[in-house]
Amino acid sequence: MNRIKDKTSEIEQFLSELDSIAPATFDEYRSSIEKRAACERYLEKIIEAATDLAFLVIKQKRLKIPEDDIDAFNILLDNNIISMDLSKKLKTAKGMRNIIAHQYGKIDDRIVFESITKEIGNDIAEFIRAAAEGAL
Repeated sequence: MNRIKDKTSEIEQFLSELDSIAPATFDEYRSSIEKRAACERYLEKIIEAATDLAFLVIKQKRLKIPEDDIDAFNILLDNNIISMDLSKKLKTAKGMRNIIAHQYGKIDDRIVFESITKEIGNDIAEFIRAAAEGAL
């Protein structure tokens, strides 16, 4: 349980740091290569840490071992730890993280901006609550 709390704290720290640097407008985001790079990196770190948290909950609950990162969210869904909606959001976020990290094609700045300013904070906060309850 300690590792789950530690990972949760790490995610919350990353979210706070992202919030402190995220630009207020899309134009500001798009016009600053430094802001874009920093925000993309925090998005990667947050999603990777959320994936780690999923694996920690699975281990804690002694659930089936996932075949890959996306499967971890399916296992949490199958065991009623997260909802279908949250599972879809987390899998989409993981896909976006892979695009950013491995530069598969062009990154859509508008989608990344919307994610960092409107979605990731709420989705990850919901996941942290579900993970904490599910790990009990």
